[in-house]
Amino acid sequence: IKKHIDDDPDMRQMRDLIVTIDGIGQKTLERLLAELGDLRKYSDPRQLVAAAGLNPKLQESGKLKGHTLISRVGSARLRAGLYMPGMVALKHNKAIKAMKERLEANGKAPKQIICAAMRKLLHFVYGVLKSGLPYDPK
Repeated sequence: IKKHIDDDPDMRQMRDLIVTIDGIGQKTLERLLAELGDLRKYSDPRQLVAAAGLNPKLQESGKLKGHTLISRVGSARLRAGLYMPGMVALKHNKAIKAMKERLEANGKAPKQIICAAMRKLLHFVYGVLKSGLPYDPK
């Protein structure tokens, strides 16, 4: 995969942009590109999140209002590959760290916070590819 990324100028450009995000390294980048292909084909960051199966799904039946879980419809390998980068981003990415503190104050469970960090990383990936600029934490 690494050789393929190095040989393709478009993939090389995507790599150079994506690795500027705190929490995403070479292995995560390779998994993202292998599982999703050209990330620019998604017209909206929510489509990218849905392809990873991290979009919320309301569990309800009749009058019963259940919990909101992740849909898990997308790639399980991609979700697994985003778990550790999400954990790293919770400690080292300023924007995600601030989101973690806000979610903890709202009483969210630790796993919900990790899923939110994984989603936010995908939003950052979409943002840097759409803008063509390296990640700026401000």
